Amino acid sequence: MAAKEEEVRGAAKTASHPPVQTEDELELVKRFVLLGIVMRILDHDIRVIGTSAIKLPRFYESMLRGMQDRVLLDLAAIRREFRAGGIKVYEEKRESDGLHAGYVCRGYHHRFFMLWGFVKAESERVLKQYLSG
Repeated sequence: MAAKEEEVRGAAKTASHPPVQTEDELELVKRFVLLGIVMRILDHDIRVIGTSAIKLPRFYESMLRGMQDRVLLDLAAIRREFRAGGIKVYEEKRESDGLHAGYVCRGYHHRFFMLWGFVKAESERVLKQYLSG
């Protein structure tokens, strides 16, 4: 009887604690924010190519637009996962030292911060993946 009572108390304890955000959910939110930065980079570079005097502007622009299409597809997939998991990014603040983001995951508010050096390095890594894949 005591074991049964302890089991019931243990179940009640875990039910009263808020659900913990998983590492995968945090990584998904970070990837979403990072892909937003990658989209801004691609938009900027496409505009610059259009005004530059390079020899093959249409070629480079088509490569960048192809990468942009793949990023958009990935963002759409992440948004679907967000809807299924109850996640919503509601704030992105660019500051001098880095990027702050706020989001809700299963009803609980969370924040994270990425230094600009990290954002730049990760953006380059992501772009290289899209270029090689």
